[in-house]
Amino acid sequence: MAKVAFIGLGVMGFPMAGHLKTKGGHDVTVYNRTAEKAAAWAEKFSGHAAPTPAEAATGADFVFVCVGNDEDLRSVTSGENGALHGMKPDSVLIDNTTASAEVARELYAAAKEKGVDFIDAPVSGGQAGAENGALTVMCGGDEAVFERARPVIDAYARMVGLMGPAGSGQLTKMVNQICIAGLVQGLAEALHFGKRAGLDIEKVVEVISKGAAGSWQMENRHKTMNAGKYDFGFAVDWMRKDLGIVLTEARRNGAKLPVTAVVDQFYGDVQAMGGNRWDTSSLLARLEK
Repeated sequence: MAKVAFIGLGVMGFPMAGHLKTKGGHDVTVYNRTAEKAAAWAEKFSGHAAPTPAEAATGADFVFVCVGNDEDLRSVTSGENGALHGMKPDSVLIDNTTASAEVARELYAAAKEKGVDFIDAPVSGGQAGAENGALTVMCGGDEAVFERARPVIDAYARMVGLMGPAGSGQLTKMVNQICIAGLVQGLAEALHFGKRAGLDIEKVVEVISKGAAGSWQMENRHKTMNAGKYDFGFAVDWMRKDLGIVLTEARRNGAKLPVTAVVDQFYGDVQAMGGNRWDTSSLLARLEK
């Protein structure tokens, strides 16, 4: 059993911290900007809540963070009362936020200055994956530190991999989001075309999902998309945040991402329709408006 802190109890962090307590058997202390949510987590999982990230991190062997963006991450780690101010030497800061590779490298350096280790570890699998403890975790950092952290991360993961040095986890998550953006747009267009052609969508998907066109998105989202329901996971606002990170990195490294750039604009159209909190499969709604 390790002493663990978890900072950020959103739709992902709340259940992830829970798995660290129930499946991992760790002594978990949480922090959340909304103190009531931290108190609710502590009551539900018989854990502890702290008033600041630094106090949550005090004495912890592993400190997990899962917040919204780069600035949120800087605030709760290196800002006033941030976790790094409370962490002990040789402890490990593990960032599950989807953020930039730049901030990952920045925090790696800041942690090293304090005698602390750092792993960037963004996740994929959505709210359902977090709730079921079945997330894919893409890590960047030092191999020895990763091996120390991996058994703890396993509490909420089905797949954990070290992708390279600091920032590599975030870069891998960008690859993941590029794939998803293209797949969802392709599926939206396919369903839209099938409906306009007068086909029975369920019959179509039953057949094509067993061939080369099959995907997780098709298996898990075609029914809700066909029904015009878009309240099943990762929100459009968050996808646009992620794609913004992707496109910024592409401008830096020279990668050409024409489809990703267009799909990002399409998600902007969904936001303009009032779909900020719809899930990412709502690209179909844009075609059918």
